[in-house]
Amino acid sequence: MRLVVDANVLFSFFKRTSATRHFILSHPEIEFFTPAYVLEELEGHEVEVKGKARIDDHILALTKQELQAYITIVPVVAFKDTWEEAKRISPDPDDAPYLAVALAIGCALWSNDKELKEKQSKVTVLSTAELLALIS
Repeated sequence: MRLVVDANVLFSFFKRTSATRHFILSHPEIEFFTPAYVLEELEGHEVEVKGKARIDDHILALTKQELQAYITIVPVVAFKDTWEEAKRISPDPDDAPYLAVALAIGCALWSNDKELKEKQSKVTVLSTAELLALIS
């Protein structure tokens, strides 16, 4: 199984006890992908991520390295052919990169964004709860 993972899901990876972290680490049979854009988004939300995860700069850096060992970072060039379609179907411009990667790879998107799930039908969107139920 292949899954594109959105930033909000990935941000919860930084909390040691999160279901997201446990799921990613315990399912090596699943290939996880995210657009390179997520690294910029993480940089813009580092203070928030550190606060919610209760970690310092050092642990943030180590966890970011760990995350990159489990998640394939997809460069923009790899989804440029699906970019326009993703922008057209995306209910929020910030979600277009995730949709573009999902369209390029031909897989579902792991996101807890209800609007993303309900306002477009081109890409299957699975919430954390749905994914846990599906795999368990």
